Amino acid sequence: MNRLFYSNIKQVKRLVVMTLITLLAVNTTLQAQELSAEQIIAKANLAAYYAGDDGSAQARMIIVDENGQKQMRQFIILRQDKKDLGDQNMLVFFSRPSNVKDTVFRVEKHTEQDDNRWLYLPALDLVKRISAGDKRTSFVGSHFFYEDVSGRNPNEDSFSLLSEDDNSYTIKAVPKNKNSVEFNYYIINISKSNFLPTESTYFDAQAKPVRKMTVLKVKNITGNATVMKSRITDLTNNSYTEMQFRKVKYDIGLPNNIFSERSMRTPPKAWLK
Repeated sequence: MNRLFYSNIKQVKRLVVMTLITLLAVNTTLQAQELSAEQIIAKANLAAYYAGDDGSAQARMIIVDENGQKQMRQFIILRQDKKDLGDQNMLVFFSRPSNVKDTVFRVEKHTEQDDNRWLYLPALDLVKRISAGDKRTSFVGSHFFYEDVSGRNPNEDSFSLLSEDDNSYTIKAVPKNKNSVEFNYYIINISKSNFLPTESTYFDAQAKPVRKMTVLKVKNITGNATVMKSRITDLTNNSYTEMQFRKVKYDIGLPNNIFSERSMRTPPKAWLK
């Protein structure tokens, strides 16, 4: 009698455990299915461009042409968020080499309208406005575009989820206005563990890959998965630019008033150390 009783109890427990495991698996699957391509892109945009409420970093770009000749750009980035996935302010102060020293790039990033971008040219003491049409042009001679630095507005593309596995999502993005860009579409891989984009490949009208962004190193900084090294390659000639970051800091309390034209001419040195 006791043996039969305990045997039945064990069977019931086993049934309950198996039911819970099944429900958990179903729930996990449903949660994964509930994420649309647009939601995945929103999470990726948040992870890549909105870590912390503000931040600073020292950066270096190594530019390698098709003949293997190298150039270098060194600068400091300051960023301030108005709100997550919303408007942002950004300043980029160049220190090396001598031909770009004291050049400053400033961005007012908007989600509901075109960004405002300016470039300060110290030799001319001139603040030059960068038009919306120039955002897909070279950022100070590198393979990065102005738009790569501040981030492309997700509202400019239509997204579809192509596939996913245990580690990543693969999403296709098609520009809504193809006349505004040099590519026909791009494929982006996004990590499931931290939602950082790990690779983006751009294709021309003949579906030929012409440009690729690859993340080479990620580090956790105060709970934020942070890209420390990435590369953009021109696939037509295999030239590339590698971007490296160090001394990345978040939530440092940047004041609103430093994101101004005045700071372009007179940099806020206390925040550039």
